[in-house]
Amino acid sequence: MEKPLDSALVWFRRDLRAHDQAALYHALTSARRVFCAFIFDRDILDPLLARGLKADRRVEFIVHSLVELDARLQALTHCPDGGRGGLIVRRGTARDEIVRLARALHVQAVYANHDDEPAAIERDAKVRGGLADAGIAFHTSKDHVIFERREVLTAAGTLYSVFTPYKNAWLQKVDAFYLKAYPVERHADALAPLPDAAEHGGAFDTAAQHVPTVEDLGFVRTNLHALKLPVGPSGAQSLLDDFLHRIDDYDDTRNFPAVKGPSYLSTHLRFGTVSIRQVAREAWQRAQAGSRGARVWLSELIWRDFFHQVLFHHPHVVTSAFRPECDAIRWEHGKHADALFAAWCEGRTGYPLVDAAMAQINDTGYMHNRLRMVSASFLVKDLGIDWRRGEAYFADHLIDFDLAANNGGWQWVASTGCDAQPYFRIFNPLSQSEKFDPHGKFVRRYLPQLADLPDKWIHAPWQASPLELAASRVELGKTYPTPIVNHEEARQKTLARYKIIKP
Repeated sequence: MEKPLDSALVWFRRDLRAHDQAALYHALTSARRVFCAFIFDRDILDPLLARGLKADRRVEFIVHSLVELDARLQALTHCPDGGRGGLIVRRGTARDEIVRLARALHVQAVYANHDDEPAAIERDAKVRGGLADAGIAFHTSKDHVIFERREVLTAAGTLYSVFTPYKNAWLQKVDAFYLKAYPVERHADALAPLPDAAEHGGAFDTAAQHVPTVEDLGFVRTNLHALKLPVGPSGAQSLLDDFLHRIDDYDDTRNFPAVKGPSYLSTHLRFGTVSIRQVAREAWQRAQAGSRGARVWLSELIWRDFFHQVLFHHPHVVTSAFRPECDAIRWEHGKHADALFAAWCEGRTGYPLVDAAMAQINDTGYMHNRLRMVSASFLVKDLGIDWRRGEAYFADHLIDFDLAANNGGWQWVASTGCDAQPYFRIFNPLSQSEKFDPHGKFVRRYLPQLADLPDKWIHAPWQASPLELAASRVELGKTYPTPIVNHEEARQKTLARYKIIKP
């Protein structure tokens, strides 16, 4: 069938790969010539720079991933006249830049994948309007999740607000069709070479097409390279290959931060350097074959879909509790609360597992999932600090930050969210440390000042005798802080605080 469009533009966002990419596939099968673009959106980057967050691992991860995406698009593009394929890269306000670019390229349509964050929905509405004024269509597709929006509903046609029935319905609905890859490579002959100035009236500078460095964007290099986090689609594939060799053990290892248990794919899922269809397909097929670890991992991927559905239908969760009555909770505030919050951020709480978790996020931009729950619970239910402050801190520091998952996780811990943990369930940081880091390996890795403490005291240094502390070269209050709060006393305050929402 003849393609109806002469040319189209694919706008890459949180889908930085050429393989199994929905928007790219739909453009390639609809137009004879397809251009590809990425915009470094000043609406996102400028506020980071204004707040002094110039060392942002996410920006560096994106840059490295774009370099690989650009190379892959070049390899797929047929350029008989000696031109070069690849990405058109711009820095500007995306809502304006995409319209300008589409006009300059004289395309008939722009293709992108859904982004259900409220700010992105507002941005896309403005882009759609600007393109419509120019007579250009704007098509968006599902790509970031398996099921979205209103695809998984109750028998009555309503949205699920409890995870387990949602999961059961998700599993009943999924099949090979929903997990099938888009065959992008089969249609790659429609990829167009990069535009040249002569063809487009001087609107394009070939030298400016290249992916900028982090310094070009006004940022500075981070320790991303030293962390040895594989980047780009090739990095995602190497992580997935490694994980599939140990996926059967996932349920037994996933909660122990000193053990290589997780897939470590969260950053790649966030930026779309790996297809959610590919990873869910791997999990689903292995779960069907009887792998308990794969079944549990698939459940984690379903949580991801669940939180994205919640965010799309309940955008108020960005600034408020999912359960409106929870906004009446009175959190600690004032100078003392600020000091407690600073101690939490800097890993100075006196609870080793919490402090090690905060050292991990501050040093690497990553935090083990079990520790996200423990550290969040400590902030909200031991220190009485508003969950929004912790959520914002994670948003600034996590390289895998995803609004839906971050917000959903924090509201789950804070007992304010959709299908959240009951308010009276409060993580004990000491027992969590003893259970999930029994030999203190993780604590010692991130708190070397406690490395010489015996396993018996590594979880609670304040319980050790002065002689034992001296022998381990630990001086409470100097080399390591004393606890800033008594857990049992804090627990009673939390139970009282939450009485306002008690059924």
